[in-house]
Amino acid sequence: MPNNLASQRISPEWKLLESLNSPLQIQTFLNAIPYSEDEFYRCPLRVLRERKAHCFDGALFAAMALRRLGYPPLILELIPNAHDDDHLLALFKQRQHWGAVAQSNFTGLRYREPVYRSLRELVMSYFEDFFNSAGEKTLVAYRGPINLKVFDRLDWMVSDTGLETLSTGMDRYRVHPLITAEMITGLAAVDGRSLQAGLLGSNAAGLFKLDKKNRPA
Repeated sequence: MPNNLASQRISPEWKLLESLNSPLQIQTFLNAIPYSEDEFYRCPLRVLRERKAHCFDGALFAAMALRRLGYPPLILELIPNAHDDDHLLALFKQRQHWGAVAQSNFTGLRYREPVYRSLRELVMSYFEDFFNSAGEKTLVAYRGPINLKVFDRLDWMVSDTGLETLSTGMDRYRVHPLITAEMITGLAAVDGRSLQAGLLGSNAAGLFKLDKKNRPA
């Protein structure tokens, strides 16, 4: 573990972190804290202190917690159309299969068991659950994996200062399209029960704001 986190070993936050000994336990921690509507980023140490995170914060936290368990700190960005927010996952691999840990305002966009043979297969498992509050399916591409080790100089695990730079730095990674423009045109709306289930327990203030310009017809 890099020194910028190892220096926290005697803190209460470190003791909590040490109790998270599997990807599922990391996910359980994220499930138990409120979804943040804040527009700023929290580093993993601040997430531990304040018990609050949106998807960016949650992915970095999970990547750090997975790193403590010996996994590389990998994240992946799910990219929507213009009617939704992007979403970040922390990736882990077991027995040559991918899984994911995530914080989300939607019930279906969180944990994935490590049963997916490829990243595309993992990403597509989110497709039907990736919709906005109007019931429009919005997932169109993904970016990554991104190894956060390359951003260690920013002290991203214990400091908020470099997180904007980290976010911007992600943009240099290749985007992988998932569906064609023709497919997008033909997508069905999410049915009412699935929409209700997806929004169960959501923080309304943290949902993507659809206005007259971007609200689907």
